[in-house]
Amino acid sequence: MTVAQPARSGSCDPRRYEHLTDLRVQDPDSVLRVARARRRHPGPRRGKQVFIIAADHPARGALGVNGDSFAMADRRELLDRLCTALASPKVDGVLASPDVLDDLLLLGALDGKLVFGSMNRAGLPGLVNEIDDRFTAHTAPALAEIGADGGKMLTRIAYDEEHTTSLLEATAHAVDDLHRHRLLAMVEPFIAVKRQGQVVNDLSTDAVVRSVAIAQGLGASTARTWLKLPVVPDMERVMAATTLPTVLLGGSAAGPTEDILDTWRPALALPGVQGLTVGRALLYPEDGDVAGAIDTAASLLRDDSVEKETPE
Repeated sequence: MTVAQPARSGSCDPRRYEHLTDLRVQDPDSVLRVARARRRHPGPRRGKQVFIIAADHPARGALGVNGDSFAMADRRELLDRLCTALASPKVDGVLASPDVLDDLLLLGALDGKLVFGSMNRAGLPGLVNEIDDRFTAHTAPALAEIGADGGKMLTRIAYDEEHTTSLLEATAHAVDDLHRHRLLAMVEPFIAVKRQGQVVNDLSTDAVVRSVAIAQGLGASTARTWLKLPVVPDMERVMAATTLPTVLLGGSAAGPTEDILDTWRPALALPGVQGLTVGRALLYPEDGDVAGAIDTAASLLRDDSVEKETPE
């Protein structure tokens, strides 16, 4: 079985990932073979918070980080950073769109990792019908075929947009489809509003609580539904609104990494919070130290799953 090798850390060779292109040309079935052969993660367990790296932003055309509008545009650099993050045993897995996920599979970077596929990528920033977040990426059958653990869907609820109704229906169908394949459904809800012609997420506590109430009722069963939520003021109220397992998202990577992590620390201590699903804030830290940002974020996570030995 052919598996590509990650580039050396810090390499500037523009051809360092050319072998991924060669594999796609010569042996397109290698993606599925590698996916089926990889060692699976044992799965989430009670008491241990998970650490997932998010890498689905480019598929929505959202390439900016810290004022650089095209920071995530260089796929080689993104893969360098992802391989650095995923090499850490403290990182449990990845959330990515099909293009990124296939690259990581071919690189052998997902052995023993949780894998979540990003399902709806059509709501492009600035698009005339941005709220119409149609499902254009991973499907439940495709995720099951590659041995993934679940699928994630962005669910923006805009009361002044008629597309919201069809999006809620599509999300419910996706939750049902994932459940039928015994995969986790990671729902990321927001109340969305238009401000100066742009669609933005309302990050007030009231809005996040309302989005939770709506999103957690989608689908015929919530047995395998998780929520992916932003960290906002009064997270106690947010987490009191649900009994579903919840991971915290990182949002934009604005400011020093330590300041960003400080906002996550108290939220991670709340009941029901199962960990982090973070991308830009850790892949593109202000100081450029991806490995350091990963280690610092991992230190915030709780692991009570292993019983401590009691002295005789």
